[in-house]
Parts: sequence; structure tokens; C-alpha cells
Amino acid sequence: MAASSNSDGVISGINVTPLVDVVLVLLIILMVTATSIVAQTIPLELPQAATGEETESVLLAVSLDADGNLFIDAEAAELEGLKARLRQLRSEGADVQAVVGADRRTFHEHVVRVIDTLRDEGVFKFAIQVKAEASR
Repeated sequence: MAASSNSDGVISGINVTPLVDVVLVLLIILMVTATSIVAQTIPLELPQAATGEETESVLLAVSLDADGNLFIDAEAAELEGLKARLRQLRSEGADVQAVVGADRRTFHEHVVRVIDTLRDEGVFKFAIQVKAEASR
């Protein structure tokens, strides 16, 4: 049983493997750079801490600038907007994790309000964003 080869036939299939490879590489690049881009859009002068460490994933980035203005994922918002966003994420079944970044010149009261809001909405996994101190 020999297979017959027909080299004169029309090629009707498209090989999509290279396209899928390129799309997956672009997706990985986008995912890696997205968190650093969002973090750089709001200019914050973060407090320094000797024990600061990297977080593995961020589902929700909450920032406070020097004037106490609130930003959720780099978009201006109010506390009610934060509550609504948290409720939306929780209704989708997400295990909500947040990173709270505050300018070092903002009032402590603003940071406490944000943390209270997170805890009131059932978010107990959150981190405080700091700038790592230079090694001594």
C-alpha cells in the first residue's frame, strides 16, 4: 500500500502555528509590562521601607496622591467608586487582592479610609506599596 503523492494540487490550508506563536509572545509581553505601566502613570513619592518586597500579582491597584485624591487602576475615583469596583470583582467570583500605594505626603487618614473600605468590602489580602531602601 503505497501512498500516492499529488504535488500538482492546490494548497487550500493555512498553517496558523506561526501566527499563534507570535500572538502568544505578544500576550506575554503585554501581561508582564502592564503592571509596571499602570504603576508609573500616577506620580507618587512612595515612603521607603527596608523590608519591601515584590508582589506576584495585582488584581486591583489603589493609589492616593499627595492631595489625597484616589485612583483605581490609574483612573480617578471616589470611595464609592472603589466600593462599587470591589463589589463587581467579588460578584464575578474573583479572590480580590489589592495594592495600596500612597504618596508619602498624603495624610494617614486617607490611607486608613481606603484600608477600611477594602476590609468593609471583604478584601483582606492587600499590600502597601513602598519604595525599597538602598542597601547599606
